[in-house]
Amino acid sequence: MSFDSFCLHDSLIANIKRAGYETPTPIQAEAVPHVMEGHDLMGLAQTGTGKTAAFLLPILHRLITNPARTRSPRTLILAPTRELAEQIFRSTLDFMRGTRLRATVIYGGVGMFPQVRALRQGVDVIVACPGRLLDHLNQGNVRFDGLETLVLDEADHMFDMGFLPDIKRILAALPAKRQTLLFSATMPPAISGLAAETLTDPVTVRIGHLAPLSTVEHAIYPVSHNQKAPLLLHLLGEAGKESVIVFTRTKHRAKNLAQQLCRSGHKATCLQGNLSQRQRQIAMDGFRRGSFQILVATDIAARGIDVSQVAHVVNFDIPDTAEAYTHRIGRTGRAERDGQAHTFVTGEDMGMVRAIESHMKKPLPRRNVEGFEPEPGEFRRSAPAPRSAARPRQGYGAPRQGGYGDRQRQGDRPYGDRPRGPRPEGARADSARDDRPRSDRPRSDRPAADRPRSDRPRTERQPSDERRSTFGLGGADNRSGNQRPRRAYNDGASAA
Repeated sequence: MSFDSFCLHDSLIANIKRAGYETPTPIQAEAVPHVMEGHDLMGLAQTGTGKTAAFLLPILHRLITNPARTRSPRTLILAPTRELAEQIFRSTLDFMRGTRLRATVIYGGVGMFPQVRALRQGVDVIVACPGRLLDHLNQGNVRFDGLETLVLDEADHMFDMGFLPDIKRILAALPAKRQTLLFSATMPPAISGLAAETLTDPVTVRIGHLAPLSTVEHAIYPVSHNQKAPLLLHLLGEAGKESVIVFTRTKHRAKNLAQQLCRSGHKATCLQGNLSQRQRQIAMDGFRRGSFQILVATDIAARGIDVSQVAHVVNFDIPDTAEAYTHRIGRTGRAERDGQAHTFVTGEDMGMVRAIESHMKKPLPRRNVEGFEPEPGEFRRSAPAPRSAARPRQGYGAPRQGGYGDRQRQGDRPYGDRPRGPRPEGARADSARDDRPRSDRPRSDRPAADRPRSDRPRTERQPSDERRSTFGLGGADNRSGNQRPRRAYNDGASAA
């Protein structure tokens, strides 16, 4: 099967060949005919399967063959991250080369004036992130009266990022009669509800049963926390000059790890949320061109990085969910190329490893690298300790076991063997338990004159105004009746 079988416009066929595409991927082969016929569509497939071209090619074919009289937006594509929006926008420009179509991209982190100017000049395709697009809608910079097609790309990720309320407000500003295409890698209940509200009699295209790409080789590396960075340097040495993406859990770690790799002589950069949009763009462009061999990123880059030359993905920190693991490793093995996914795990990560294996429906092979073995017993300590049959299960209202209260009840506390009856005559007040009411006990055995000031009765204490004068910089010393001299700030200074 070839792209000629889709009967696309000649300009699109020429641009497809210029991009180096020869045969359509499974998602393209199944989705393109339905989109060209005007059906609503729900596409379920993992990243790296060619979803972008699956909806761009039929949409652009319709825009070219049915030109509009005005430059009002006819297609809106929503994406969750700036990187993914920029990637879709670049693909749109590549496919519409040689046509009179116009496109623009809208996302935050940059000035609004260039976006407003592009919208006023008129565009056919808008690729946008929901937050910034909603700002333009509220300010009246764009109207969608002539919208024909809406695309929700990576819908599950938009839900994870909290964009669902923004998406619903955007949907309220769109015409009810339109074609809607929803693409997602997973189908949580919230996305199912959104699909039921926005799609009309949709065609469902499911590729690969949402399994990870078959061209990726997986490996789990048991390692201690302090051995992660040395093991990464070891694997990078074996990777040679191939492109590598390293995923971390936090922005701070991504920054520090990229700096450590640079100090070790590697060409590395980082991509994380604390960077400005210009810095993020420089990092992505440099990684695509090959100026940087290693990209250290947080999950912000798990979707939206379409670099077919990535040979290795390293999970420096294991992801929080099994779905996130699938999206991370989807950065390699793209376009039917082989890739490798390396995951570092510590003893506390084994629960997530089991969840990932259950999601993938197969065990992940373990690899031990000589010199980077975990500490003895680290993974055994991570397993929950079995409950003893002699020790009953703890429950609400059950007595705590092994605490200080048990020692009190068992009589083995340090003072448990002391008499509990009336105090023997001549014994000290603090040597045994005193059963008398608290009000009947003496404050101290010592005479009142020898007690500390805090233990004296209230009538023996000084009035508050006298105490203030005693501790002030000057005033009368109430104990001696003499005038206490004002203390100098510099006690060591000699009088001149």
